[in-house]
Amino acid sequence: MTIFNRGGADDDLTGLSTPIAEKAEMHRTVTTNGVSHMDAVADLPIKANGSVTFAPGGLHVMLTGLKQPLKLGDSFPLTLNFAKAGTFTVTVSVQQIKAAAKPMPDMPGMKM
Repeated sequence: MTIFNRGGADDDLTGLSTPIAEKAEMHRTVTTNGVSHMDAVADLPIKANGSVTFAPGGLHVMLTGLKQPLKLGDSFPLTLNFAKAGTFTVTVSVQQIKAAAKPMPDMPGMKM
């Protein structure tokens, strides 16, 4: 998902919500010394005439407390809350996860 700020002022994406999950949060995957982890992102600045992209392995939306299983081909509403622009609701389509650019190595005690 790519969000474009076509307005004349900087704005912040301050939160997400959807009726299909208890929580919808912004997270960023960060790799430090070869170890990847996710950091929650509270506010996401978007410069005037700029954009931000959500994609696997980077900035992404994490849904927790799903109220039903998601199936390939399903769609659901996701509301984006902006500090200045207000709220926008988009439709998200459930798609197959694309292969990561670089597979994670096997970790001791974990089957891959």
